[in-house]
Amino acid sequence: MLIRLLVRLVDFSRRHAWPVLLGGLVVTVFAGWVASFALGVSTDTDLLFKDSLPWRQHAKEMNKDFPQFRDLLVAVVDARIPEETDATANDLLARLSTDKAHFLTVRRPDSNPFLGKEGLLFLQPKQLSGLMDQTIDAQPFLGQLVADPSARGLFSALSLLGMGVTKGDADLSPYLAPIRGFHQAMVDALDGHARPLSWETLLGGGLSELAGPYRFVLAQPKQDFGSLQPGGAATDAMRAIIADLPFVKSGDAHVRITGQVALADEEFSTVAEGAVEGLIGSLVLITLWLFLAVRSWRLIVPILMTLVLGLMLTVLFAAVAVGTLNLVSVGFGVLFVGIAVDFAIQFSVRYREFRFETGDPTVAMTETARRVGVQILIAALATAAGFLAFVPTAFEGVAELGLIAGAGMIMAFICTLGFLPAAITVFRPRGEAAEVGFASAARIDPVIVQRRIPILIGFGVLAIAAVAVSPMLRFDSDPLDTKNPNTEAMRTLRDLINNPVTNPYTIDVLAPNAQDAATLSDKLEKLPAVAGTISINSFVPSDQQEKLAVIADANTILAPTLAPHGEAAPVTAEQIRMAAKAALAQIDPALPKLSKDHPLALLSDDLRRMQTAPDAVLMAADKALTEFLPAQLDHLRLALSAEPVTLSAIPADFARDWLLPDGRARVQVNPKPEAQSPAGLKAFVQQVTAVAPDAGGSAVTIAATADTIVGAFRQAAIYAIIAIAVILLGLLRRVLDTALVMAPLIMSALLTLLIAVVLPLPLNFANIIALPLLLGVGVSFNIYFVMNWRAGQQNPLGSATARAILFSALTTGTAFGSLALSAHPGTASMGKLLLISLGCTLLASLAFIPALLASLTPPAGDRT
Repeated sequence: MLIRLLVRLVDFSRRHAWPVLLGGLVVTVFAGWVASFALGVSTDTDLLFKDSLPWRQHAKEMNKDFPQFRDLLVAVVDARIPEETDATANDLLARLSTDKAHFLTVRRPDSNPFLGKEGLLFLQPKQLSGLMDQTIDAQPFLGQLVADPSARGLFSALSLLGMGVTKGDADLSPYLAPIRGFHQAMVDALDGHARPLSWETLLGGGLSELAGPYRFVLAQPKQDFGSLQPGGAATDAMRAIIADLPFVKSGDAHVRITGQVALADEEFSTVAEGAVEGLIGSLVLITLWLFLAVRSWRLIVPILMTLVLGLMLTVLFAAVAVGTLNLVSVGFGVLFVGIAVDFAIQFSVRYREFRFETGDPTVAMTETARRVGVQILIAALATAAGFLAFVPTAFEGVAELGLIAGAGMIMAFICTLGFLPAAITVFRPRGEAAEVGFASAARIDPVIVQRRIPILIGFGVLAIAAVAVSPMLRFDSDPLDTKNPNTEAMRTLRDLINNPVTNPYTIDVLAPNAQDAATLSDKLEKLPAVAGTISINSFVPSDQQEKLAVIADANTILAPTLAPHGEAAPVTAEQIRMAAKAALAQIDPALPKLSKDHPLALLSDDLRRMQTAPDAVLMAADKALTEFLPAQLDHLRLALSAEPVTLSAIPADFARDWLLPDGRARVQVNPKPEAQSPAGLKAFVQQVTAVAPDAGGSAVTIAATADTIVGAFRQAAIYAIIAIAVILLGLLRRVLDTALVMAPLIMSALLTLLIAVVLPLPLNFANIIALPLLLGVGVSFNIYFVMNWRAGQQNPLGSATARAILFSALTTGTAFGSLALSAHPGTASMGKLLLISLGCTLLASLAFIPALLASLTPPAGDRT
């Protein structure tokens, strides 16, 4: 009865060819029109997993409690000297803050006045004492600079050094680094390349090193999730502002952009890179394979029309059933074309076969429906079941993909039997002049029959080897490994991997209060995989009484010297010459008491050149020598006013990154470098969650995401195998036939596993999506051969079915092969795994199945 229904469907399509063809075109246009406004695409990665997952709940709670840490563009600033770094970061902060069209929030967490005032307390006692002694020793020098923060005042201060050496009561060893700095700044200015001098490095001691070389500006952009680059407009706006910053223009500062938004946007752009060229190349090759398969444009055009109609119907279904595609389900079109083209090729090639045998197109069409219709139906149902098995899983991205692709297989079947016959009838391909099949491959059939036992033994050995090495198959859970390492955001992130502000592998734990956070930090810091923790308690310095006493003593001595004297009179070029001459008069007599290569001798030469330099050069030198001096003197005054720090003394805006209004305290757990590997990250997460089960953060999310994905595919694989087996058993009605279809499917999966281990090609978040395709294509190919065997076919490789399978595989492989050439590592790995799985499926279909079938005798009742 089923066969009669399929024959009637094909016969109806043939007899009403023009109405069906025109109706199909109308439906295609209508479906595309509806989808154009009803189907959207969201690049929001939060949509990829069900909200009910515990780790998703933790992540949502953490994002709700600390919204300032999510969806960030991070501008990483570094420059030749710390002052230029800070100036560039502050300038960028100010300009971004005024751009309300592109940015929701902008801030600099490393630039709070609290850190400027209390910064000395974070030094070690010995380091602090040394810095204060050095600063006190420089008191006379500082007095001149405070009174006159210009080149004029600086040269007066240098004359004191010369006088001290001449009198024999000055030790210049603490001044060697500053003297070298003065010399380099003056040489640069005299040579026409004036560059500001770093007073923070000269006077700040360990504070400049404590801050590190980078400054961070954190911006939360307005995102358009309907775009492939949701943060693209904001990123472009930030780049335009960066390009206009003074120190960036001069080449002294560099600003790079990273953060979650930049990483995601660059990933999308990398995926799109070369996509058009790859698509064109794929279409050319696909057209070539179709021509070799069916030998006539009068069949190629109907096949392509059928694919387009089926794709548009699937798109219409997606618009109605889903509405908005996610980053995974957006790939349903590739899966549809990759498998649906097999149905169309199989029907068309077999039609050519029966056309040659009967010579009558009407009879050939009916025979194709009778002999091939059920095969395509079973293949479509089994493939759809494989896709739909993902629907119940927690991996929402693939669940949605499975729903759409599963429905697409039904659409492909309907179009193949309901539309393709009409299109073929309208285009009227010519009859075949020769038998359709593989004459050359037919010679292999007897060889396989004769050597079937060794062939089966060989496959058996490979299967055993695959099972043996299966524990070695690695799943790379680090999503960073699927991104292009050469993009700006990725290069920057790798440079900052050990910085707590930007480390992507940290864990966050919420403690009931600050005291419990301290206790928890002590426990966590004892774990082998933990490098350290940061909490609100980290900003309450230790040994405060001892440190405050040292600072207070220094302030008592230095306060009168550092007290502002009012604004000095503007300096002139002539005054700079006079000051240089006066300083030289004090330095020259001191030089005989110093070694010939002493830095003070270099200063003598510089001062001598200053006396004859043009006015513009002298003014440029003045700016280079003292541009950042007043600010550093202010910083020194502020740092010497340090006060005791308690939790309550920490400013609320600074504490908000660590304390919630209800008193709960965030503990950030930083991993050791070993966590950069999947195994190390897993160990890090396991150790921390054993102590703090409710931990969240990026490391926990990465590990939980991997578990969710692997679990989803394991669950779906079980469902798919069961569903496919039930469908095959229900339609084929023989356990043996069902086993014959499933056996090569399992064999191709094992061969794929074996090759992935040997290469090695680890599974990751991107390429694991190739596994559903393995089920779909494998089931289709196997069904055709097994059902032909049931019908009495003895030479499978020389048949038209083998021809259809080969060119179907080539067509599908071409569509996916272009992915392997992608600049995006995740996409490239997916393309490679798709090609490997397709190759293994083809090998199992063209070698394993024929050898297996040659060892059996088909049921006599099924021969036709």
